[in-house]
This record gives sequence, structure tokens and C-alpha cells, in this order.
Amino acid sequence: MTAREYNDCVTKYADNVYRFILKNLGHEEDARDVVQSAFEKLWINRDNVEHERSKSYLFTIAYNQMIDHIRKHKRVSLKEEFKEEARIQDKPQNNMKKILEEALSRLSETAKSLVLLKDYEGYSYEEIGQITGLNESQVKVYLHRARLQLKNYLVSIENVM
Repeated sequence: MTAREYNDCVTKYADNVYRFILKNLGHEEDARDVVQSAFEKLWINRDNVEHERSKSYLFTIAYNQMIDHIRKHKRVSLKEEFKEEARIQDKPQNNMKKILEEALSRLSETAKSLVLLKDYEGYSYEEIGQITGLNESQVKVYLHRARLQLKNYLVSIENVM
């Protein structure tokens, strides 16, 4: 990959990678760090990466960096002591967003990533498999289970009210 192709990759995919990582981590600073680290690794390995496969390679690196960050963060186990409810106004779209975020937060790291990659970012099962290191049938099964878990949470009246 040339420097021009790398810059093209940054222009095309930076927002998508950031959005994906932010949705998983929920913290802007951490998401920026993970994305920056992913682009740094892409730059370091640019001679070994074909431009056509840069998107998959970049998301794979970012996904792995995110998993490492989550594991590290769990060990440190710092918790922010503020109420999310205090920040959200009582508007229907904010409540729906809050409910959706709560439903997603109940999923495992892998399940949440699969839902976001497929339903939010629009990747194919094959691409998701390349990013996460799962085979295509595992992606389908895990995604199906994650969607069922989301559905069960969202249709439960006590969770929505």
C-alpha cells in the first residue's frame, strides 16, 4: 500500500471505524485512542497490506485493539460515578435511544460487535467473519442469538416503560 492509498483509506474509513468502536466502548476518548492505534498499525504494516483488503484489515485491527482495551479496562475496573438518567431529557427519542443502548449493553462483547457490524455498519457475514476471526456460520449463529436477546429485552414491557 502506498502513502496515497493509506491516506485514501483514512479518508474513506476513519468515520466508520470510529463510529463502530465508539458504539462498542461508549467513551469518546477511548474510541479515539483505539482508532488511532489501529491506523498506526496499518501504517506500520502498509507494505504487507493490499489496498483492496485495507478496509477488512483496518476493522480487524480496530476490533482486536478494542477487545484488548476492554480486557485491560475490566482489570482496572474504574467506574464513573454519575447517573446517565440525569443527562437524558424526558423526550421520546432520547428514551428510545436509552432503551436501545441499554439493550445493547446487556449483550456480550462479541454479540454487540456482531450486531453493530451487521445492522449498523452493513457488513456481510463474510466480512464480519474476517474482522472478528469467526467463521461465517458462527457469525450467523451468534448474530441470531444476539438479535433474539435484543428482541426479548425490547418486547418486555417493564424494560420499555
